[in-house]
Amino acid sequence: MLTERQKAILGAVVERYIRTGEPVGSAVLLPALSMHISSATVRSEMAELSAQGFLEQPHTSAGRVPSTLGYRYYVDRLMRKREADEAFRRFFAQLSRSAHDPARLLEKAVSVLADITRCAAVSTLPSDAGAKLSRVELVPLGESTALLVLLTDGGVVKNRLLRLDFPPTPELLESFGALSAAALCGKPMVDFSPAYLQGLTASLDTNALELLPVLADFAELAREAAQTRVAVEGQMNLLAHKELSGNLTEIVTLLREGHKLRELTGNEPGAVAVKIGKESGTPALENTGLILAKYRIGAQEGTLGIVGSTRIDYARLIPGVRYLSQLLGELLSN
Repeated sequence: MLTERQKAILGAVVERYIRTGEPVGSAVLLPALSMHISSATVRSEMAELSAQGFLEQPHTSAGRVPSTLGYRYYVDRLMRKREADEAFRRFFAQLSRSAHDPARLLEKAVSVLADITRCAAVSTLPSDAGAKLSRVELVPLGESTALLVLLTDGGVVKNRLLRLDFPPTPELLESFGALSAAALCGKPMVDFSPAYLQGLTASLDTNALELLPVLADFAELAREAAQTRVAVEGQMNLLAHKELSGNLTEIVTLLREGHKLRELTGNEPGAVAVKIGKESGTPALENTGLILAKYRIGAQEGTLGIVGSTRIDYARLIPGVRYLSQLLGELLSN
């Protein structure tokens, strides 16, 4: 159990180290403490905090730096709770303009987050493997071209321009509409295997040959829609985090894969998971601080978050990530 004085000293060490990146000594710490104590007393308390594992001393003659345990205690018990600041909130209108296109909205949200935080930012749109097809249309564009558009109940939109060997006649469009209403819409995305779709054309009396290539393209779009999509921005920001210089490639690879971040994210949408240093359980992330939030789109879930060094500004960035994840979920749901 820490005393009130030890808590004040630990909080001051963490906040100064976050600002400067330099080990903190007792002399520079005194002005930040609202208590009348000597430098010798501060040194003694810092030594005790080191003995308890909250601080570390990187060099014999240097000051102290927070350990993973010190950061964790600060985030959980000492950090002043804040709302998302104006830098996060002013992007509401900017994101809203992309709300009609889920993929574009995802990319924009991650780009905004990377710019604001000066960290690497990552987000995943949820896999739609468990979602159902809400709507599919074949839209004629010319004598031999048409646009195939599908929409899932998770809000994912996919489209593809088709080059046809035949004109998209009203009769063909009517046949496709009847087929989609009877055998496609309302079904899980995982049902749309090539074998299933070929079986559908065999049941058609007319237009079977014309619809077979259309259904083949539909199968590819359905497969793409069912995959988890990962957007990553701000990888170059990590170059400014000197603590990460030794394993940037491994960190970026983990971000692009996406599955590790989903494992580290909390269970409740809107809740923020903070993983510091070795808490991630991954060697490549041992010098990182991760702030990850889950958002919901109907029954599906995605992740939004940032990765930087362990000395990122948790007090400012945690409410910001929470705010943007909630906003992203609301815009995608609508």
